[in-house]
Amino acid sequence: MKRLRIGLPPLEQLSADSQVKFASLERGVVIDEGYASLAELRNRRQALECFLHPRDSLLTRLELPPLPAAKTAAAVACAAQALILGAVEQMHVAHGPRDSDGGVQVAWLPKAGLERLAQLQLKLRGLYPAPYALPVGTAALDEGYLLTRDSLQQGAVHPLGQPPLDRPLVDAAQRWSGAVPGWGLHAGLSHTPSGGWGRALACVALAVAIWTLGLNLYAARQADAGQRLKGLMSQQVRQAFPELPVVLNPLQQARQQLAARQSGAGADAGQRFSSLLQLAGSNLPFMVASVERLTFEQGRLHLQLLADIRNPVAQAEWQAALAQAGFAATREEHGWSIGPAVAGASDE
Repeated sequence: MKRLRIGLPPLEQLSADSQVKFASLERGVVIDEGYASLAELRNRRQALECFLHPRDSLLTRLELPPLPAAKTAAAVACAAQALILGAVEQMHVAHGPRDSDGGVQVAWLPKAGLERLAQLQLKLRGLYPAPYALPVGTAALDEGYLLTRDSLQQGAVHPLGQPPLDRPLVDAAQRWSGAVPGWGLHAGLSHTPSGGWGRALACVALAVAIWTLGLNLYAARQADAGQRLKGLMSQQVRQAFPELPVVLNPLQQARQQLAARQSGAGADAGQRFSSLLQLAGSNLPFMVASVERLTFEQGRLHLQLLADIRNPVAQAEWQAALAQAGFAATREEHGWSIGPAVAGASDE
């Protein structure tokens, strides 16, 4: 796995044009190193492991009793107040895990520096104090500071110190090859979007497109289900009332037939209703699957169309067919009325 590591200048001097030391690692071995501006490294679109300048690497080790994770964070924040010069609200405090000796490594950084770093919109993999670029058990001199790495989680910065005798100073090839700890200061950047508004808007647009596609698929499935249900209802009405010549509105026709049977309606009325329904189904084909309501009153059949169906104009051929059978169709506001033809009456 390839990694790109950079050593940051002091955060108060940070800008996109800042020249920084970088090192490319593969499987823990440095394969390339040099200097480049942060803007050039940002354009590589590769995740960066950033290491603070020794001046910004404020570290200490605290002794804490065994505590739950939430209480450990509270204890570290409380203890840090006595160590931080200035308002603690303006600092971002981070800490590592408690080791077997009860020690907890603590680091802090001004939030203003984190905001300055966030404005560069770098793709960060992690942000660590300077000593954590070193291999464990080694030391290095960096701009008048002595950096030491005692363990995976523990490191230290000694201003103007002398290298201890029991640990070697690393050469340039090993300076950036250390394993990073399981904690860092990058959590303070989580609230700042590293991809800019463009990436956020692209994600929103993608989410809207997926939602719209899903909604259309759902609507299509519901429409198909409605058509299947209507067909099933028509089939059941035909089976229950075989005397019906045509089924235009299965639910209403079934209710009318049940009401007629319960009220003992005469055979003449039922026969006339069936005849009118047969005429409507045979001579007014546009009525099929377009009728919202059927009403049979005083020998006339009233057909009310669905709201989204356009009311067609009268056609001479089907008006003639109705007249031949002794009936006439009259156009109404929302449909048609079919009944016995009246001599001298004019049809629409």
